[in-house]
Amino acid sequence: MPKLGDWLEPHPHGIFIRPADAWVDPSLPQPRALVTHGHADHARGGHGAVWATPETLAIMETRYGEQAGHPVGYGESVRLGEVKATFVPAGHVLGSAQILLEYRGERIVVSGDYKRRPDPTCAPFEPVACDVFITEATFGLPVFRHPDTGDEIDKLVARLHANPDRCVLVGAYALGKAQRVIAELRERGHEAPIYIHGALQRLCDLYADHGVRLGELIPVAGVPKAAMAGHVVMCPPGALNDRWSRRLPDPITAMASGWMRVRQRARQKLVELPLIMSDHADWDELTDTIEEIAPREVWVTHGREEALIHWCAMRQIKARALALVGFEDEDD
Repeated sequence: MPKLGDWLEPHPHGIFIRPADAWVDPSLPQPRALVTHGHADHARGGHGAVWATPETLAIMETRYGEQAGHPVGYGESVRLGEVKATFVPAGHVLGSAQILLEYRGERIVVSGDYKRRPDPTCAPFEPVACDVFITEATFGLPVFRHPDTGDEIDKLVARLHANPDRCVLVGAYALGKAQRVIAELRERGHEAPIYIHGALQRLCDLYADHGVRLGELIPVAGVPKAAMAGHVVMCPPGALNDRWSRRLPDPITAMASGWMRVRQRARQKLVELPLIMSDHADWDELTDTIEEIAPREVWVTHGREEALIHWCAMRQIKARALALVGFEDEDD
């Protein structure tokens, strides 16, 4: 008796779709790859052919150069052998997609990374009915419940206004989080110029080219220190306490990440203003999504798998961990 989904083969370096002779998010170069989104732990260079959304392909080309890309828009399907693959919004970052795989009457959704709360920089997550839901569990513990995004942005603006002689330096991952912080500031009425580290320039330009409203962004290079007082400055997390930050006017160090819920992480990174903002689902969003979709089985790719698998077992949902390697949390 064949097992549900036995035509998918989880390997440490990705998920192989046997009847399609293709991989989902492989961490090693493959002849045929379906890619959920542009973060480096899911999108690698060197594939023979890549199926992804137009936005994800643009991100991959920005990072890795020209791709042998086959663009697939949201709601569109492609056939690879006997397998039908449909790309559906995941709500994670610009261009992020879940991939619905259909084969001989079975429906499996590879969700990639996802979140459920609104984000002005990307299309919202769309739940898809399926037999098997393949999910992440980055924040798969009940302690992780993300606060309201607007409240975190208000904290940032309040600190800025209370310290007009200083700047607020926000560390945020270069793809997705940096642009989301900027867009959320604009949504809350902060229209002043925002200064950015040079490492953020290309991806901010890409987001703007795809219609995301980021407002006036000014590279820090060459700007007098005094001119940045009373402004927000954005940089990659690695530059927060780097020599680069010495060119700024007495910066208040902030970091936008779901991991800022963990006080020890904030202290380790010398963060004065933790901003709890995640591009991943929190515990409630993970469990609510599974309840909404009601799959027969749940497969967990990475993160805090044990708690989510236990939660499923308590509700008579068959669940297992796939033990994929190479998936990291830095994109949060």
